[in-house]
Amino acid sequence: MIQLGKFEKYLVEEFFDDYRSGDMSQRAFVRRLAFITGSMAAASSTMLQLGCTPEEVPRSGDPMPGPDASSVRPVTTAMAGAVPGAKSPLSVPEGAPGLEAATVRFPAGGTEISAYLARPDTAGAGPAVLVCHENRGLTPHIQDVVRRFAQAGYVALAPDLLSREGGTSSLDPDAVPGALTGAGAERHVSDFSAGFDYIRSLDDVDGERIAMNGYCFGGGITWQCATEIPRLKATAAFYGPAPDLEKVPSIKPAVFGVYAELDQRITGAMPALRDALAATDVRHKLTVYPGVDHAFHNDTTERYNEAQATAAWRDMLAWFGEYV
Repeated sequence: MIQLGKFEKYLVEEFFDDYRSGDMSQRAFVRRLAFITGSMAAASSTMLQLGCTPEEVPRSGDPMPGPDASSVRPVTTAMAGAVPGAKSPLSVPEGAPGLEAATVRFPAGGTEISAYLARPDTAGAGPAVLVCHENRGLTPHIQDVVRRFAQAGYVALAPDLLSREGGTSSLDPDAVPGALTGAGAERHVSDFSAGFDYIRSLDDVDGERIAMNGYCFGGGITWQCATEIPRLKATAAFYGPAPDLEKVPSIKPAVFGVYAELDQRITGAMPALRDALAATDVRHKLTVYPGVDHAFHNDTTERYNEAQATAAWRDMLAWFGEYV
């Protein structure tokens, strides 16, 4: 495979798995690889190295194919009025009583970052949580997750990590993963550090009680932040790539890792992280949820599993309740 960074490799392998399982069309797979690797020629080379047949691979001089609206299998909407495609009983609709939600902006790296903020309608300063979105960017699903935290008593903030590029909604959906990896993990960690300062400044936030949660790509960024933002009290990373193991001793927050039994690409690498954590005094818990695959918490996809997603959510809240 052409030389890729950790997060580029993670996404390329994830999309290959989705393509092979039929969850993603060939057109969408090619487009996403081209955006990540930088050209159609590099995408073609990568596909061959992944094991695609020559018949599947476009010629390196071919133009970028247009977007395919049917690249991901449709999902069934089981809950009307909450979030498009949402199936979770935990889903919290916009305008739900007892909480407030809005788009806010905060300074970071010489610019302003757009973010989705939700807070419980209660008096006094309480805990807060930063939320890192998946490789799809800041979507309605992640905004729903933010509102779920608010309903649980947290002030919650999800930055749009593509704010500098005009925001998630302004981009071609197939270009979003490549734009995220192209920006680099350090920029994202820096934006979350700025987000930490912003949420800590709010009157209804206890600045000593801030956690972080992320999913897939966002789970990887959450692990990175655990090694670099020592003021975090706790983190919960859902099936994200592990941090560099040499950085594990620098972790200060109490870390909770969520893994899926069938997700061997991520769960298969978990024992090395578990051993690295066990060699330190870092408070940690790594849980493998049975019978589910990568992204099982996202209730707008076919991989959603209500029982295990609900269990993981409750386990995370219990972890935060203990350490935040």
